[in-house]
Amino acid sequence: MKVSTLSLVGAALIGLSQAAVADTKIGFVNSDRVMREAAPAVRAQQRLEKEFEKRDQELQRMARDLKAMQDELERDGATMNENDRRNKERALNDLNRDFQRKQREFREDLNQRRNEELASVLDKANRSVKDIAEKENFDIIFQEAVYANPRIDITDKVIKALSDAK
Repeated sequence: MKVSTLSLVGAALIGLSQAAVADTKIGFVNSDRVMREAAPAVRAQQRLEKEFEKRDQELQRMARDLKAMQDELERDGATMNENDRRNKERALNDLNRDFQRKQREFREDLNQRRNEELASVLDKANRSVKDIAEKENFDIIFQEAVYANPRIDITDKVIKALSDAK
């Protein structure tokens, strides 16, 4: 008697949970795509490019100068007198050290600014996801998944909401 009662309770619970799952509205957002395609993300990327453009060009110029100095030293080093060669090597090492320092500072500054910009975009995206979830009565929206059926993908809605928000 106890076994059949437990079986009935178990079956009832399984039936109840299946009904609850059937009524659950699930969505999915591809965060990477939002961060690439949404208007605020595109504007943030453009701001970063503009902000760091001069420093990037300066680093490219320094890299060309370094290459030219190194090529000259390799080409003419054997025929230079000892003092001139040593001075060229010292200048090359100084320029290389300066280049590496500026390159490291550039990367650190760029990463910091990118993180600031992306945090702002991510905050707006999360607000948009929450608004869509509330308006369309979603029970849960996932941002990471191994697989998501395109039927539950609301990424386009989020991108549109972010673009409309300006």
